[in-house]
Amino acid sequence: MAIPIINLAPRTNLTKTVHRRKLQHGQAPALAQYYQALFSTLGPQHWWPAKSAFEVIVAAFLTQNTSWRNVTLALENLRAARLLTPATLERIPETKLARLIRSSGYYRQKARKLKLFVRYLRTNHGGSLKKMFRTPLPRLRAELLELHGIGPETADAILLYAGGLPSFVVDAYTRRILERHGLAEPRATYHHIQDLFHSNLPPDPGLYNEYHALIVRASKDWCHKRNPICSECPLAPFLPASSLPLRADSTHRAVPLEATP
Repeated sequence: MAIPIINLAPRTNLTKTVHRRKLQHGQAPALAQYYQALFSTLGPQHWWPAKSAFEVIVAAFLTQNTSWRNVTLALENLRAARLLTPATLERIPETKLARLIRSSGYYRQKARKLKLFVRYLRTNHGGSLKKMFRTPLPRLRAELLELHGIGPETADAILLYAGGLPSFVVDAYTRRILERHGLAEPRATYHHIQDLFHSNLPPDPGLYNEYHALIVRASKDWCHKRNPICSECPLAPFLPASSLPLRADSTHRAVPLEATP
């Protein structure tokens, strides 16, 4: 899932934030260096494009198993129908909601998930996102995970991007980069990977926000699932010795540097 605190301002001092705080010794102190390398090359990503905290939450559901383009189409439909508030979304019939978000795929299931969430919000927090996000983080995260259709990634996206709470989002892009750099095993759990960030970085929502956005950008630009372009990636200097550095050939396929004439 590729889902910034809303309208996140550029944070050019984030690398200083990392280095002002003493990082724990262990497997992943390099995470601060990874961030600095990505931020120095790519700059602030201004994640993510939403107009309200509730719109972020809706998008967190819609983006499951689909592209952001499809999510955008569904959000435009909801915005045109003036349904991007908890109260209006709860009142609309589920079948009509499903039709409006059809472009996002699995639209019936997603309509059901959204209806369950807004019902939870009203029942448990009086329909107020502000009240919901005042709930202690561990308790709120546990509540969200109990809801149908909310797994760890969606829960953390809601907490971080909509609530501005320090809960790092782990997605396929994050896992791919950490595995290739030897910072996570292929069978590492979501919690283990998240704990690498929580244990080695300051609990700063803005930092978590920007870092995840940079990871997504790096994965899309260089660290592809197939044929990565490692030689052009800002993280290339951090590849472990056991991994052959890669370069892109004329067709942009990744080949070992040792094979370079």
